[in-house]
Amino acid sequence: MLDRRSLLIGSAALALAGPARAADPLRDDAGRALDGLRTPVARVFPAGPPAAILLYTLAPDLLLGWPRAIRPAEKPYLLPQAGDLPEVGRLTGRGNTANLEAVLASKPDLILDVGSTAETYRSLADRVQGQTGIPYALLDGRLTAAPATYRGLGRLIGRDAEPLAMLAERTLATMRARVAAVPQDERPRVYLARGPRGLETARAGSINVEALALMGAVNVAGPGGSLAQVSPEDVVAWAPEVIVALDPAFAAAARQDPLWQATPALRANRLHVSPSLPFGWVDFPPSVNRLMGLWWLGTILYPARFPEDIRAVARDLSGQLYHVVPDDAALDRLLAGAP
Repeated sequence: MLDRRSLLIGSAALALAGPARAADPLRDDAGRALDGLRTPVARVFPAGPPAAILLYTLAPDLLLGWPRAIRPAEKPYLLPQAGDLPEVGRLTGRGNTANLEAVLASKPDLILDVGSTAETYRSLADRVQGQTGIPYALLDGRLTAAPATYRGLGRLIGRDAEPLAMLAERTLATMRARVAAVPQDERPRVYLARGPRGLETARAGSINVEALALMGAVNVAGPGGSLAQVSPEDVVAWAPEVIVALDPAFAAAARQDPLWQATPALRANRLHVSPSLPFGWVDFPPSVNRLMGLWWLGTILYPARFPEDIRAVARDLSGQLYHVVPDDAALDRLLAGAP
C-alpha cells in the first residue's frame, strides 16, 4: 500500500491561538477542511487496514468494523468485542471492496484514512466526502509521523492520544539513537522475502521496507520504491547477510534449498520469520503495528545493541497498543520464528 497521513488539524497556529481561532475548521494532513465534523466522535468507518489499526489502538470502541474480518489466530491478541466486529470492506488501496451505500448504512460520524496524502487520495477523499456528506480525514501513515498522527487523531475524535503519541516518540527516538551509533560498514545487507516462494521483495523507498530503512538496514534489492519479482539467482548474487521472511513455509523450504543455502544469511543462520500477530510487525499493514516490529528488528539486526528481552517488550507493547496482555503460550505463538 502506500504512504499516509498525520493530522494537520488546523495548524500549529491554531493550537497557539486559543479561543480566538476556535471557530477555524479542523483540517487533515492534506490540508482539507473537515466540514461538519463535531467532537466527540462516536462512530468511525476505516477506509483501509492502516486506519482500522490506528483507530483500534487509540479508541477501539469507535471502530465500526474491519476492512477484513479478524481471523481466529488473531483474535486472542485483541479485545473480544473488537475481534468480533464485522467486515466492512475497504475504500482505498488494493482490492477496495466497500461501496458508498455500505458506508452510509453504517452511519459513521467520520471516515478515517491513514497513509498517503498524495493527490490520488485527496481526490478520493473529496469525492467520498462530497457524495456522502460525511467528513473524510486523511492522516499521514508514515511510521516516522506516528506521534503527530496519534495527536491529530486524538483531536479529531475527542480522545487523549498523548500516552500513545509518547510511546511512539520514545520508540522512534530509541531506534534512531541506537542505529546512529552503528558504523555504516556494520549495517547488515538485508533481503525482505515476501510471498510463499520468497521471490517478491520491496525496493528501497517502498512503504513495505520503511521499518527496515529506519533500522539502518541496507536493502540489497536497491532503490525503486516499489514491489519487485526476483529470481533465486538474484538473491544469491545480492548476498544478503540477513533475510526477513513473511511466510513461515517459505522459510522452512529455504533452509533446505541448496540455492538459498548459498547466501551468507543462511550460512550464518540469519533467516528470520517476522511475527505477524495480530498484524504484521515489519511489512504490512503499514500502520502503528510496526512499532513492535522495530524492537524485533533490532534484536535480529543488532543483537549486541538490543539486549532487551523481546518477550517482555512484546508483552508490554501488546498491552499498550492492543489492550490485551498475552500469556506465555500466546507469546510463543506471537514470536514463532523469532530468535
